[in-house]
Amino acid sequence: MRTAGRAEWTKLRTDATNGWLMLGMVVLTLAAGAAVAMTSRCDATGCGGDPARLSLTGVLVGQVVVAIVAVLMVGDEYSTGMIQATLAAVPRRLTVLFSKSAVLTAVTLVAGTVSVLGSLLIGGLVQPGRGFTEDHGFAPLSLTDGATLRAAVGSVLYLVLIGLLGLGIALVVRNSATAVGIVLALLFVLPILTQVVADPDCQRHLRQISPMTAGLAVQTTVHVDELPIGPWQGLGVLALWAAGALAAGGRLLGARDA
Repeated sequence: MRTAGRAEWTKLRTDATNGWLMLGMVVLTLAAGAAVAMTSRCDATGCGGDPARLSLTGVLVGQVVVAIVAVLMVGDEYSTGMIQATLAAVPRRLTVLFSKSAVLTAVTLVAGTVSVLGSLLIGGLVQPGRGFTEDHGFAPLSLTDGATLRAAVGSVLYLVLIGLLGLGIALVVRNSATAVGIVLALLFVLPILTQVVADPDCQRHLRQISPMTAGLAVQTTVHVDELPIGPWQGLGVLALWAAGALAAGGRLLGARDA
């Protein structure tokens, strides 16, 4: 397992594209979060804003890059034929799956932590000047606050789970473009359907099963009782999506020829 993990890490870091993509993820997440923080306003008590979630808006952009990196970890090997060498060197295919998952998780944890902490730092500096003050009912953003800490940790875990979801789907379809399309459809189509459906109960159920809508509930720090699903329960829904994709991908990896 250690040798396989080292091999996966070597493949990931020696491909310059992956490094640039992860750097881009950090930059885009910070930039989007900063843009939202600098354009949001709270002019009176009860304005309804959620400073932590607004600061972490960039995760919506960063997740796309994470999914692309995850898909390329598998798709590139199938497109170049390198997967044959990988499976020849590591015949136990579950070991290949676990190694790829572990390396992707570690890299995403680091990049996600930098992105999330940076976004909250920027939000904490900018938002008081935009009306998010104690006079309007908002305490300064701080990781010592339980809700903010949960939003931060949950956002990092969210990015990791998005990566694992992409990895699993790529193992199922074995094509980068198709896998990226499926991941983006899962993330963004269900929320669109939610807006189209008129029935309130159906809307609520769609939000509860949508990987993005349910997963990002973990970022909410105000009016949590109004959410269609609890913060950690929502992240659990995304975890089930990721686990299902990895299970299917692992099963097919073992059943099919390279």
